[in-house]
Amino acid sequence: MKRIFTIIALVAMGMLVFTACEPSIGEDGKNKHKGHEYVDLGLSVKWATCNVGANSPEEYGDYFAWGEVEPKETYNWRTYKYGTACNQLTKYCNNSEYGKDGFTDNKIVLDLEDDAAAVNWGRAWRMPTKAEQQELINNCTWTWTTQNGVNGYKVTGPNENSIFLPAAGCVNDGTLSRAGSYGSFWSSSLGADNPHYAYYVHFYSDYVDWYYDGRSTGRSVRPVCQ
Repeated sequence: MKRIFTIIALVAMGMLVFTACEPSIGEDGKNKHKGHEYVDLGLSVKWATCNVGANSPEEYGDYFAWGEVEPKETYNWRTYKYGTACNQLTKYCNNSEYGKDGFTDNKIVLDLEDDAAAVNWGRAWRMPTKAEQQELINNCTWTWTTQNGVNGYKVTGPNENSIFLPAAGCVNDGTLSRAGSYGSFWSSSLGADNPHYAYYVHFYSDYVDWYYDGRSTGRSVRPVCQ
């Protein structure tokens, strides 16, 4: 009997942490979950139609350092939540050379409390993993286009449904750079070799791929749900 109660409790906890995108239909006929629209591209997860902080697909939305859940004015290591330098990390570190006083915790995926999508949109949403971003790159058709005056990519899934990713640039220190010609979207995955890096998908008009770089840079977040 104790075992049964334990299993029930664990299931209940799991339901509180993450729930699937239920196919609710809004008054406008679009798929919505917790007030946010999503598109089924025929992949392993469903992709939101907007960035965190945006109200339409073309809006840039907010920018986040990796592992932070609020936008800010200045993005650099001096203002970063989990370390004041690339070798002073206090969370998400699997190499003691980069941890403060040799710190390691071997966390390689963001906790939901540090996930900008989960915190701002609710825990049914989250940031995509590197593998899910790779799936988006490998299994979709990417077409550079201008939508309502905004440059970016129309990303069409194998089922012909699509989303728009705006070329929102990125923020270093207090400067937004390359908006209109470049876009980058954080994953929830830590850099494999260097824990002061994290993975993201990025693009120009003639180039799309994933990369990893410093966690303190401000980048866009496009949520996913199951």
